[in-house]
Amino acid sequence: MGTATGSAFTAETLRRGIEGNTGNNLLSLYADDAEIRIIDQRTQPSHPKVLRGRPQIAEMLDDVYSRDMTHRLDQCVVQGDHAAYSESCEYADGVRVLAESMITLREGKIAEQIMIQAWDE
Repeated sequence: MGTATGSAFTAETLRRGIEGNTGNNLLSLYADDAEIRIIDQRTQPSHPKVLRGRPQIAEMLDDVYSRDMTHRLDQCVVQGDHAAYSESCEYADGVRVLAESMITLREGKIAEQIMIQAWDE
């Protein structure tokens, strides 16, 4: 597991954030002005959902972590100021979600993220 140059971001800090019971630890990994672009069945590549800043990211994480589901970091590669990871989630009823993310780090915080996600229907 790697570490971004000169930062506190590691695959293990990401794992603790993703696999925690709330989105608070995960939110702490984002820069104040971070941006997430989300691509999925509803928000396709030409019109992704874009979250700007920690308040919008916090709102999304609060929603996700309020659901009856588990979150697991499957793989993570950190190289310099970039990281890529796979996350799998499962709702209590067995519906599964898979997300792949590419992130850019700035001063040890997530500054940009592109997330592609898919789920059972």
